Amino acid sequence: MLYREACGDRISRLAFGTMRLPKKDGVIDQEQVNAMTDYAIANGVNYFDTAWPYHDGRSELAIGEALSKYPRDSFFMADKFPGHQFMKKYDCKGIFEDQLAKCRVEYFDFYLLHNIYENSLPTYQNEEYGIIDYFVEQKKQGRIRHLGFSTHARSENLEGILDYLERKLGGKPDFCQIQLNYMDWTLQDAKSKVELLGSRGIPVIVMEPVRGGKLADLGEANNARLKAARPDESIPSWAFRWLMGIPEVVTVLSGMSSFEQMVDNVKTFGEEKPLSADETDMLMEIAESLKQGVPCTACRYCCEGCPMELDIPMLLAGYNDMKFQSSLTVAMQMDGTPKEKWPHNCIGCGACAAVCPQQIDIPEVMREFAEMLDKAPSWAELCRKREEAAERLRGEMK
Repeated sequence: MLYREACGDRISRLAFGTMRLPKKDGVIDQEQVNAMTDYAIANGVNYFDTAWPYHDGRSELAIGEALSKYPRDSFFMADKFPGHQFMKKYDCKGIFEDQLAKCRVEYFDFYLLHNIYENSLPTYQNEEYGIIDYFVEQKKQGRIRHLGFSTHARSENLEGILDYLERKLGGKPDFCQIQLNYMDWTLQDAKSKVELLGSRGIPVIVMEPVRGGKLADLGEANNARLKAARPDESIPSWAFRWLMGIPEVVTVLSGMSSFEQMVDNVKTFGEEKPLSADETDMLMEIAESLKQGVPCTACRYCCEGCPMELDIPMLLAGYNDMKFQSSLTVAMQMDGTPKEKWPHNCIGCGACAAVCPQQIDIPEVMREFAEMLDKAPSWAELCRKREEAAERLRGEMK
């Protein structure tokens, strides 16, 4: 297993993410989770990541049970506070104590303020809730070793979030977890996020390395190109090897849902086999070919004459993201955008299209994007269901 030093720890490059655990008869397959965890530990994986809402609160229980037979100092446990969700009450103490109990640990090695983004930042800033103050105190007490955050914020807003956290924490966050893969390098401008975090000396932990499985199968023709270059490696391994070439990246969370995926990933992270320049170029070429959106270059000529003062490049970026893969992240980000700035407010005057160097039919794209958002899952409704599931689980555990 390959390792990297960060936060004073020697961390495996592969981490077991528990958002997509295997299921059997509609519930987590604990037997398979145990087997996957045993294989991970036996092959040097030492970072395990969970969160309050995963599997309706049962992910913490599953990984807690799987790791319970191992010495506490033989693995790193990461968990998260769900401040990004719309909740009736942000009960820091109650949730944190439940998490420790469910994971069967007395402390967390890595603890994250879950998804600080445009719409959740006011929750984390709310002094009445006292979220950040509470977890700073838990760190002082030794119940959290490293305190960081995850984010799906747009790249242009990440700097402001970091500035706030540095003031609030009295120094930089210990680490940051972001969505990063060779598609989102440009599609979500993850490149800018990595560069910003690197400039501030903040270690990067990766989530969604294969875009929820989207990059595990690139289509027959593209799969054949990669197989011809590396016959003995799987398609997902290309995404992981690309990530291992980014110096800021410490570890990569893989949400493995089968024992076979664990075996393949352990093999990938077992040896350094970096992509060549030609292989990297081929991978990025494939990524560009998969995009189904519009060729916006963010020149912003379209914004100058918009009577509704819409941030058209931002909206086109969201449209492109949703076209590639129906994305709850985009809908969630839009929840943090004032309603008057949504694509629904485009009046179709065409002033933007008239000056677009790429000749994009922007009014038509705005109409289509508005329809896509109307059909997207409601983040508020999902949060409500998660909170109800958490309450049911608490009742079962009493």
